[in-house]
Amino acid sequence: MMKTWWKEAVIYQIYPRSFMDSNGDGIGDLKGITSKLDYLKYLGIDVIWLSPVYQSPNDDNGYDISDYQSIMDEFGTMEDFNEMLKEAHERGIRIVMDLVVNHTSDEHKWFMESRKSKENAYRDYYIWREGKEDGMPPNNWGACFGGSAWEYDEESEMYYLHMFSKKQPDLNWENPKVRQEVFDMMTWWCDKGIDGFRMDVISMISKTKEMPDGEVNGLYGNPGPYCVNGPKVHDYLQEMNEKVLSKYDIMTVGETPGVTTDLAKQYAGEDTHELNMVFQFEHVENDGKYGKWTDEKVSLVNLKKIMSRWQVELYGKAWNSLFWDNHDQPRAVSRFGDDRPQYRDVSAKMLATCLHMMQGSPYIYQGEELGMTNYPFRKMEDFRDIESIHAYEEWCKGGLVSHELFWPCLVGKSRDNARTPVQWDDTENAGFTIGTPWIGVNPNYKEINAKAETADMGSVFHYYKKLIALRKQNPVIVYGKYELLLEDSEDLFVYTRALDEEKLLVVCSFSDKEVTFRIPDEFIGSGCIISNRENTYEGEMVELKPYEAFVLHKK
Repeated sequence: MMKTWWKEAVIYQIYPRSFMDSNGDGIGDLKGITSKLDYLKYLGIDVIWLSPVYQSPNDDNGYDISDYQSIMDEFGTMEDFNEMLKEAHERGIRIVMDLVVNHTSDEHKWFMESRKSKENAYRDYYIWREGKEDGMPPNNWGACFGGSAWEYDEESEMYYLHMFSKKQPDLNWENPKVRQEVFDMMTWWCDKGIDGFRMDVISMISKTKEMPDGEVNGLYGNPGPYCVNGPKVHDYLQEMNEKVLSKYDIMTVGETPGVTTDLAKQYAGEDTHELNMVFQFEHVENDGKYGKWTDEKVSLVNLKKIMSRWQVELYGKAWNSLFWDNHDQPRAVSRFGDDRPQYRDVSAKMLATCLHMMQGSPYIYQGEELGMTNYPFRKMEDFRDIESIHAYEEWCKGGLVSHELFWPCLVGKSRDNARTPVQWDDTENAGFTIGTPWIGVNPNYKEINAKAETADMGSVFHYYKKLIALRKQNPVIVYGKYELLLEDSEDLFVYTRALDEEKLLVVCSFSDKEVTFRIPDEFIGSGCIISNRENTYEGEMVELKPYEAFVLHKK
């Protein structure tokens, strides 16, 4: 297996709007990020993945880009970006940008030109179609944020495709001019000195030419078979690699909804010349009652099955991305752990152990290293996320389900859970801003904050710091082969990692009850390199406390 810097890296995702505000306007910014680089250096991370900072009208918090080569006014200036990049590099921290090229904002100059007339030079930069004979949209596809995936344009009497918000028209990657514009823009950023790209919904850039109705699920048809992992997606990515990516020593990770292990080997195979790794979402897509909206707890047996399949099937063939949460997912400790006060700390550490000891590159989402929790939403006015607001309108106001049934699902799964400000200290607004924060600060910031945790050697923060250090010291954590044990246990996630003569035993309890575990013979007497509880692991049997985790190292 080829060794590279990005395989050995720990990546930290920053959602700039909610990270740190430097000027008191209630919105996080680039200078705020720069001011916290020493904190990240102390934590030990290697790479920052920066969610979009480009110019944007913010219909979808920056994922609707109106200018790829300018900085959003609220976040600062290009000079602020250059300063942040320089300061990060001086600390040995790389910066990976978010690349959003499935769609632009409808306020991007390309789209404003495109909609002027059917003859405009930019018309074919986007996907336009005639309506049906009765004037209805070209097909029944639903958009990811609710409603139809088609928007009617009065002026040219045609519809344009938007797989997300109507203010996010999809680019037409069939057009070689579009591809060249994207490659030129990427080259511009690479020449500036950035260290890679996380590519937003990159598996959606190729659509089938035929656009038939999709299978109806709820109010609309499913467009997935026609616009996810499309016919030319690998051609486009190989062209991108040839023209841009291969020319720089950078890291690339694709957000690939709908990906399978076989497809991942194409996207991120050791020799396919596309991407370094992909994000898969099987383990966070436990869709339940109402599409993605559910309040059901994850089945540990299913979770182990999914994560183990990715560990085993990609080994030696492609590289895994490891994550529990991000800007699109609720807080890990609230979802997979237990955020009740008596268990939050230990279950956050357990989840960290389970993930960071797996094979692949771990991603930490801002605040995860503090054990930040979901927000206690009380009313619709608390939400800012376009997806959450549209979902409530579609499901509840549309009369499909009662408020009482839908509300717990919305509260538990809303993307806004991840977007509340990072809790820096116990002063007003958690030290995030001296102004009025753009979204509510979680009221538990007095108990959960970076100032308290960096001062406490037993905190979640210091546990993450230790896990990151262990990874740097032990190649078996990065490159070792994975094997699942106790696959049918509904309480324990147990696996081994092996590299040459070295072996790790990773034991994680997902239960709030005590559980008895028998240590395999080959590990009896092995040293414990990390544990989230005070316990001894020298004998044959261990009485695991709620959410206990430990790792034995056999040399």
